[in-house]
Amino acid sequence: MTTVSTHVLDTSTGRPAEGVPVQLAQRTADGWAVLGASRTDADGRCRDLPAPDVSLGSVLRLTFTTEGPFFPEVSVVVDVDPAQAHYHVPLLLNPFGYSVYRGS
Repeated sequence: MTTVSTHVLDTSTGRPAEGVPVQLAQRTADGWAVLGASRTDADGRCRDLPAPDVSLGSVLRLTFTTEGPFFPEVSVVVDVDPAQAHYHVPLLLNPFGYSVYRGS
């Protein structure tokens, strides 16, 4: 089973971003299927996103509702290897920029 987690850090304050809505979706033959949603905790982490069924497809999308002045939403699309057990996708965010990377 492949699982996905994330965390959001506000690089303008150097602190975790608490309360950011995060949605996990999976690309299927019919388009995007929303698997579930969560909010970041006090540590800026989402640990309770549902596990995707990678037998249906390996492309996943994390959508962060950031409500920022320039980036009100950030979508990150990843192609996962079903043979890998876990993916951690951190978002580093500030009012006018962001970056993502494959974490551990």
